[in-house]
Amino acid sequence: MGQRSLRGRRTLFERENELSAVDEALSDLAGPRANTGEPPGRSRGALLSFAGHAGIGKTTLLTEVRRRSAAKGCTVLSARGGEQEQRVAFHVARQLLQPEFAGLSETELRAALGSWYAIVGPALGLCAPSEGAPPDQQGLRAGLDWVLTHLAVQRAPMVLVLDDAHWADAESLSWLAAFAPRAEQLPLLVVVAYRPDELPEHAEAFRSLPGRAGQRPIGLEPLSAAAVARLVREDLGTQADDAFCRECWAVTAGNPFEAVELTAKVRDRGLTPTEDGAHLLRDLAAAVKGSGLVARLERLGPATVRFAWACAVLGTEIRPPLAAAVAGLGPEEAADAADALRTARILTGADPLEFVHPLIAT
Repeated sequence: MGQRSLRGRRTLFERENELSAVDEALSDLAGPRANTGEPPGRSRGALLSFAGHAGIGKTTLLTEVRRRSAAKGCTVLSARGGEQEQRVAFHVARQLLQPEFAGLSETELRAALGSWYAIVGPALGLCAPSEGAPPDQQGLRAGLDWVLTHLAVQRAPMVLVLDDAHWADAESLSWLAAFAPRAEQLPLLVVVAYRPDELPEHAEAFRSLPGRAGQRPIGLEPLSAAAVARLVREDLGTQADDAFCRECWAVTAGNPFEAVELTAKVRDRGLTPTEDGAHLLRDLAAAVKGSGLVARLERLGPATVRFAWACAVLGTEIRPPLAAAVAGLGPEEAADAADALRTARILTGADPLEFVHPLIAT
């Protein structure tokens, strides 16, 4: 993970091995590997799992996975688990699949889903449920299997990206864990990221699913002192001296999210990045998280606090009008609050809004 570049992307530091695994998987997905004897046009799918603690750079890595996948002409399905949506059955499945069908008419949707229309359609929020008993979970998973298999073949090559899998709903995770081994027989790359210490019991299968890292996920490590120094100098300039950079590493323990936020605080305060100001970094680092973040938010005013709280309650895919209604704010007041939260690097986007990082939402 790194900081914003001039084009809005982040530099990825010390993730060469992870990106190499991604590039290899995408090469296999887009076409046959050289000297393997595979027939022309045969693609090879796979599963890639990335595990790491909060703020270690999983989301930034998956953003780069999506970018590289799109650049290779892949169809990209994307979803993100959310703390507030864990109890909403098949919420992640809807994020992944609903956009692929949302623009179809009823006739087109029936043709696309075939005999699974009455079972899968309501679960994905594409049509109203029919009268009678709801479909059993096994039947619904079988329908989702068919839909994803059909999409993977029809819109190949395809990449499915799931971030914050530890917060995904149990039904979606159980389905994906059972489906993931099939990726190797399809033109489908499944990429999953999660916090290993927060993975629920119903998702334990992700720890042992066979993938490119053998029987375990690829673990993301904290940044070294040298990488944090590069990050600091890329953001604050080459005048950042060694003592200042090393203190940045020490107070963040190499956590990329905290390092990026710390450099932003340094820039906002106009602090000179030299040894003379290094002693102030510990207090600035405390303002990035926990009670410091709350205090920073409260300084933005009660209306903005209510809007931020409403967004946190809504979780992912936050629609501004709904957030305004939950917060009890008018359109203009809500727009001002959203602007203030974007400036404070708490929210990003427009419609939908999202938190800059799940740690902030928590």
